[in-house]
Amino acid sequence: MTNDEREKIRSNINALMAETMKISAEGRWYPFVATGGVFLAALGFCKLLSVL
Repeated sequence: MTNDEREKIRSNINALMAETMKISAEGRWYPFVATGGVFLAALGFCKLLSVL
C-alpha cells in the first residue's frame, strides 16, 4: 500500500468521523427544536382562537 493510498484512507476516515459528530450533535438538539415548534404552534393556535 502506497503512502498516497494511506493518506486517502485517512482522509476518508476523518470525513466519516466529522459527519458522525455532526449527526450526533443534530440528534442532541432535535428534541428541543421539535418541542419548541410544537409549543409555538399551540401558542399561535391559542392566539388565533382568542382573536376570533
